[in-house]
Amino acid sequence: MGIQPKRPHMLSIALTAATVMLGAGGGAYADTLRPLTVVELFTSQGCSSCPPANANLIELSKRPGILALSFGVTYWDRLGWKDIFAKPEYTDRQEVYETPLGRDGPFTPQMVVNGRADVVGNRISEVDQLIKTQGTLSTPRLDLKNRSLTIGEGKAPGGNADIWLVTYNDQTVNVPVRSGENSGHTLPHKNVVHSLTKVGSWSGKPQTVTFPAAKPGLRTAVLIQTPNGGPILAAATE
Repeated sequence: MGIQPKRPHMLSIALTAATVMLGAGGGAYADTLRPLTVVELFTSQGCSSCPPANANLIELSKRPGILALSFGVTYWDRLGWKDIFAKPEYTDRQEVYETPLGRDGPFTPQMVVNGRADVVGNRISEVDQLIKTQGTLSTPRLDLKNRSLTIGEGKAPGGNADIWLVTYNDQTVNVPVRSGENSGHTLPHKNVVHSLTKVGSWSGKPQTVTFPAAKPGLRTAVLIQTPNGGPILAAATE
């Protein structure tokens, strides 16, 4: 099956981690920003158009400065294969994105860059161009370590932003598909999201948030995002 739009979907994500280093001269602090570009792939093991996008996300995950995340959606499960990584909340996240992105409904494979713009995920040249044009943001500053997130001072659009905690597997996982459109194929996945939880709000003032440790084998990322599918303001990963 080709790329097919469906009903509306959810949210956005994107951008920056900052580190503060001690300067060499006179003990002054020099700010060294390490911008992150967040690329979210909405995909399904039941969609025949998705394997090339999965492969593209794997390649993107190898690039420094890119946080690539794979979200399995549920609406193609009806075609005969239930995606083993898909969850309703990931479908919801995609649906929330669709109106701000000017879409009539969700589709796979969709890549959203920094929660600001999207493209068909199996067209790597278009993905590369989108990454270049969207740029990165450097505020608020984030420090993520030891199950604690410190957020620096900044401007929160509309007075607040959502704090999303993401856990994901940064290893490549091969999934044999036994039915549906990709029946007989083994599909590689990487940076598959295992959980997505809103852990608070940021008002623009300095703030510290603590959270449980990720399950063994999973990594943690945090996204600071404008509510209701708006732009991602900052992102960090351990």
